[in-house]
Amino acid sequence: METRSRPDRDKISITMKLHSTQTQQYQTITGYENDWVEINAQRFDHSFIVLPETPPQLWKVNAFDLLQPSDFDQLLEMTPDLVILGTGLQQRFASARLTANLMALRIGVECMDNQAACRTYNILMAEGRKVALAVILPSKV
Repeated sequence: METRSRPDRDKISITMKLHSTQTQQYQTITGYENDWVEINAQRFDHSFIVLPETPPQLWKVNAFDLLQPSDFDQLLEMTPDLVILGTGLQQRFASARLTANLMALRIGVECMDNQAACRTYNILMAEGRKVALAVILPSKV
């Protein structure tokens, strides 16, 4: 077996450029637990909706099982490209009946547990995407 040397390969220099992403001007998830989410170091213990350039808004949803199509009207007004739906401690999937109005406007919906939803939102927000995060947190009764 003959081995050939590749002169060009010996001259290749691989450089990796590392830089931080500047997201201070955006609504960024800075922490979370099972019953709260922190946005820009402010803790929320109720369901909310947030977009990168829109401060968090109360979302009057107390439990995934109680979702109605009208609960998504608030998101329609915000016209995101994508909605990340945090469904609580476990990933659950919203039926087409619930998200039909969003889908009619070509607004995608991805369902995830709350922690995955928060991480995904931060990544998409840092990429400059117009993403909405809608998180269902357990109500304090």
